[in-house]
Amino acid sequence: MSVWLLLGAALVVAVVVVVALPFLREPAPESDSLLELGAAERERLAAEEERDRALSALRELEADHRAGRISDDDYRGVVGVLRRDAAEALRALDRLDAGREGTSAGSAKSA
Repeated sequence: MSVWLLLGAALVVAVVVVVALPFLREPAPESDSLLELGAAERERLAAEEERDRALSALRELEADHRAGRISDDDYRGVVGVLRRDAAEALRALDRLDAGREGTSAGSAKSA
């Protein structure tokens, strides 16, 4: 009886190991090189981050003003600057998008 128990336990351990091996192994990378962004992609990423920062600061200021943590005078003094920063960031993204569309349209015409 104990021999069968040992064989059964060994079989269970073997099955568990065989089933678990694919999950325990480190997946092989497709390549070892890191993706490097081009200059245009880095510029777009920086513009998107600036837009996100400006809009987040504006959203936070408005929430603080509504909650009464910022006075009306302080709000009026800061909101204009934050709105201007957000508008500049959005315009920068629009310029980048227009440049990208112009480049892709120009390459489509030459093709």
